[in-house]
Amino acid sequence: MQPEAAWAEAMKYENRADPYPFFAELRRTPVVRVAEDTYVVTGYRELLTLAHDPRISSDLTRSPLSRLSGGEPPPPGAEDLQAYGPAKSIIMSDPPDHDRARRQVMRHFGPPHSPDLIPSVEPEILRLCNELLDAAKAAGDNRLDVVDDYAYPVPVAVICKILGVPLEDEPMFHQWVYDFMAGLDLGPEAATAEGRARAEKGQAGTEALRGYLTELLARYARKPGEGLLSTLVNDDEGPDGAMSPQEASSNAILLLVAGHDSTVNTIANCVMTLLRNPGSFDLLRDRPELIPGAIEEVQRLQSAVQFFPSRSATADIDIGGTTIPKGAAVHLMYSAANRDPCRFTDPDRFDPQRRDNEHFGWGSGIHTCMGGPLARLEVNLALETFLRRVGNPRLVVDPPPYRRNQIFRGPRHLWVDFEKINGSV
Repeated sequence: MQPEAAWAEAMKYENRADPYPFFAELRRTPVVRVAEDTYVVTGYRELLTLAHDPRISSDLTRSPLSRLSGGEPPPPGAEDLQAYGPAKSIIMSDPPDHDRARRQVMRHFGPPHSPDLIPSVEPEILRLCNELLDAAKAAGDNRLDVVDDYAYPVPVAVICKILGVPLEDEPMFHQWVYDFMAGLDLGPEAATAEGRARAEKGQAGTEALRGYLTELLARYARKPGEGLLSTLVNDDEGPDGAMSPQEASSNAILLLVAGHDSTVNTIANCVMTLLRNPGSFDLLRDRPELIPGAIEEVQRLQSAVQFFPSRSATADIDIGGTTIPKGAAVHLMYSAANRDPCRFTDPDRFDPQRRDNEHFGWGSGIHTCMGGPLARLEVNLALETFLRRVGNPRLVVDPPPYRRNQIFRGPRHLWVDFEKINGSV
């Protein structure tokens, strides 16, 4: 299969449940041109090199975006990559702006200035997990949608608490985030009438979310309150000062969306993967000390973030037998490199006790996920609680229906039948 065809197939919604055979086709050449001005990197060694190469820019304004299908213009959903506001967010910035903004956020998000923030939410996470399973038990129908009924409510409540976003507003911004994600389609379907309609709805959701968070930040600027958003616009004591309102707005969207969306996918992927491997489910239930390593293996096998398409080359780069020309879009395909047989033994097999598992599930380089410690805590507690309390769970539909977004990949629903839900401890 030609690289252009393999790439197009990997991006199609009909292949969202299993894009990995097409990634394997692309991996025959670890760095390959798939369209005009667009190169994908699927080899582990090549991706690791480029993730740390200062000639790779994350500034979307430098990227031509993907012309994904034979010279077609960028699909409508591509514009939603600029959803993070008029100023650049951390994930779409290069040093020195990236480094400054990341310091401004991390000053209030973790060590050394806020070492107690993440540990402090552990009781809240456990309470939520148990309450959600109690609700499933009380419903009496012995069926649970792991996505809507379990994986989503936990991280969204936690990130709202950390940021200072009123949880009562969740039903409103939930729809905006859903529309934004559904409209962010970089595959061939984006050029259809249905795809363009989704993109328009996504752009409207993006604008609504931006307006909501901008107003919330403005209220915090007038009257400081609890949470990270308030500190971003009021911190005059740090070495970098407070963020500008425009930059705070851009990063507020990033923190709210990224602060829960990938965690939802990871929790669902963990449950799905274990239920596809019943021996692993029993193993982790009996030996919970293995859960953290198993989560890392799920992240390797089913990356919640498949790639991020804002990167581009600022100079000609020779790598993997290919020259990436200056100005080309560069997609670092985490999900493909995570299954590179040159790096991982039997890479398509789930091994919850896999050793030497340095995967790209949390990114790499300067854009390594800054919320990784929080996400790991949430997923670990959610999975441990599920394993302990849900008796004899089994998948109702496999593969489940998937969300349209090929960047942030995960099930739209994951229905599980169970015999019983045990009491909480």
